[in-house]
Amino acid sequence: MKLATFTNASDATPRVGAVLDDEAGILDVRAACERQGVKAPFDVLDMLSLIEQGAPGLEFLDDLQQRDPARLALSDVRLLAPIPRPRKNIFCVGWNYLEHFAEGERIRPHVKEMPQYPTFFSKAPTTVNGPYDPIPYFPELSKQLDWEVEIGVIIGKPGRDIAEAHAADHIFGFTVLNDLTWRDVQRRHGQQWFKGKSIDGTCPMGPWITVASDVDVSSLDLTCRVNGVVKQQSNSSYLYFKIPAIIAELSRGLTLEAGDVIATGTPAGVGHARTPPEFMKPGDIVETEVAGLGRLENRIGAA
Repeated sequence: MKLATFTNASDATPRVGAVLDDEAGILDVRAACERQGVKAPFDVLDMLSLIEQGAPGLEFLDDLQQRDPARLALSDVRLLAPIPRPRKNIFCVGWNYLEHFAEGERIRPHVKEMPQYPTFFSKAPTTVNGPYDPIPYFPELSKQLDWEVEIGVIIGKPGRDIAEAHAADHIFGFTVLNDLTWRDVQRRHGQQWFKGKSIDGTCPMGPWITVASDVDVSSLDLTCRVNGVVKQQSNSSYLYFKIPAIIAELSRGLTLEAGDVIATGTPAGVGHARTPPEFMKPGDIVETEVAGLGRLENRIGAA
């Protein structure tokens, strides 16, 4: 099941939708509940409410889809980020693909050993952007806007001190995101990456959440293109810290809550590590794709 947050031309109120497997249409959950005379066990306008509901909410949606055949064409709606406004910062993992470590040796020659623990940082909720929306560009701030295709994990069941063996029980689903980064701003603050990672609009996400039971995340192809040219191409099997290990380490003494988003790291091919370095400019189109999860397409635009 794929779950989206969307609006349409006749109603600008964001609401939850269920996307058909062939991605040909989307069920407006609020409208379907009205047609069927039923009440959902969650707020039909709020993806976070559905995530908090967990299995009962998904079971309700599965039944509703079978009872109500009416669908809107995806071309007739505007897809937003599936969680348009997370309740707290997005958790991110740095340097987590094997080839990305090798790529980084040129710019971090002092790092000689593979890390024992993941490197965590975060992005502000105001970075979240839609799957097809423009990326704000701030030329007075920087001209070093870089790309980073990543798999996003959506937490469902809350927990703290989660064991690796039980991590899958806490995952609601997966999404695609791009951890866009203003590189010189990132470097300006040393190892405190927050500012360079948290400029407005730098986390396009979506186009939907694929529920965990419907995807094998252990071997998914990741691709990032800029103006149609492939810049990053890898597979999630090359993750150094696997997703259960990420959840276990992040949750040590830190409660993960329903709706939390974890960005799991990016593979090699980022712009700042290229020779010469490459960065995006206004008018560029960045495509972020994870096979089985979906594709984002964002134009670099004005502030």
